[in-house]
Amino acid sequence: MNYSFNVRILSHFYHSAVKAELERRNFPKDMAKKIFTEHKAVVARAKDIGKSKLMSSYMMGAYFIAMNRSTGKTAEENYEILKDGLCASKLFHKAVGNVDSYLDEKKMPGRLAWSEESHKRKYENDWVVDILPANSEYDLGYDYYECGICKLCKDEGCPELAQYLCRMDYVLADIMDMKLTRTKTIAEGADMCDFRYSRK
Repeated sequence: MNYSFNVRILSHFYHSAVKAELERRNFPKDMAKKIFTEHKAVVARAKDIGKSKLMSSYMMGAYFIAMNRSTGKTAEENYEILKDGLCASKLFHKAVGNVDSYLDEKKMPGRLAWSEESHKRKYENDWVVDILPANSEYDLGYDYYECGICKLCKDEGCPELAQYLCRMDYVLADIMDMKLTRTKTIAEGADMCDFRYSRK
């Protein structure tokens, strides 16, 4: 895919957070550069997903793949590095926002339009999603039928890595002060991912 301005910004965001965490863990000074070089190679091979609303997740997937090819650590250890690096980033917390901004009803028309567009499957590696408005059981729901991270990991010959990135969804929900309930994921072999968000 094209290394566009948006892709560069997102790539450097993940790189900065992980680089700082690698330094805290006393990794060799050239490790961050090694990861970033591999990340750019993964991005160059990745199928384009246009201006997807989940481009940030796609780039996180590419970065996690690069970490697993570069650090010499297990997928579990690399997940902890990524998670701790992002959680320590003030910019990450600011970008994620909070429960009120995330559940703002004014965002629903845009989400529904995104869902409708996703079902056209214009980009092979993009997500396909249904949006479920609030009801008595939850405040916002997503049913994902296709996952860009799973597709990217499969393309790169490492489908087993996708399940680690699924765990980041709980981290994000916690940062926003929300509860995420999910019973199945595509990464674990299910037919869909059922996200249900509610206020704590």
